[in-house]
Amino acid sequence: MLGQRVVTAIVLLALIAGALAAPTHWPFSLLTLVLVAAAGWEWSRLNAAGSLLAAALAAALAAACAAALLAGWEEESPVWAWWTATAVWVVGGGIALHGGPGRWPRLPTGARWVLGLVALWAAWLAMTHARVVGLNFLISVFALVWVADIAAYFGGRRFGRRKLAPSISPGKSWEGVWSGVAGVLVLAVCWAWADRQWPVDSPSVFTHLAAELGVIGAAAAVIVLAACSVVGDLVESLVKRSAGAKDSSRLLPGHGGVLDRIDALLPVFPVALAFTRL
Repeated sequence: MLGQRVVTAIVLLALIAGALAAPTHWPFSLLTLVLVAAAGWEWSRLNAAGSLLAAALAAALAAACAAALLAGWEEESPVWAWWTATAVWVVGGGIALHGGPGRWPRLPTGARWVLGLVALWAAWLAMTHARVVGLNFLISVFALVWVADIAAYFGGRRFGRRKLAPSISPGKSWEGVWSGVAGVLVLAVCWAWADRQWPVDSPSVFTHLAAELGVIGAAAAVIVLAACSVVGDLVESLVKRSAGAKDSSRLLPGHGGVLDRIDALLPVFPVALAFTRL
């Protein structure tokens, strides 16, 4: 299992690094399109779609991504896309988490498919647009999610007492959440300082937020983005628990499925772009 995890991680990192190193955004856009389509297939199967229907829904998602790419939306993205995705996560995520794993299957199946596919499409478009903005911007959003997750893990292990959502993810605690928030705030200060000292291809998301919202507003936005990463993780855990699945699929040997790797990213990218357009 460990060997599979290492090999899969190396292959994925090589593909992503190669796509990011390309002089244009197209390799990254196409690679992420394939990954998001795979995640759409996983989401559909977790929500009661048969094999053929899940493949059809994944193909429809890929077609919607390709249409946005051909329309040039990765370069001039419509602001309504970010706010639509934000609304989907606030409303849909809130309903899902409030109801818990037991109530999720009671929602209309079509509504569950649409919620997931819209969230995946918006996240893909946000990632491709972030790549166009600049590597520093894109990587800073990734780093925000990674640091929130790592700090929450270690903070939860050390200080965790109060369970966050025991029926969905028993291992998560409120102390872990606040540890993640603290880690992200430290990251934001350090990255914004580095932007001033060593300007690169683009400002980071933290510098963008400070320019748009001021220091206090940027801090509040960073806290919201850290919370969004937790919501994305919890929603996927809820759907898996509702379906009786441990992983979203076995597409990534040793790692589970694509959704298992990108769940926390899904709300963060569109919400981050919504904030930077305020």
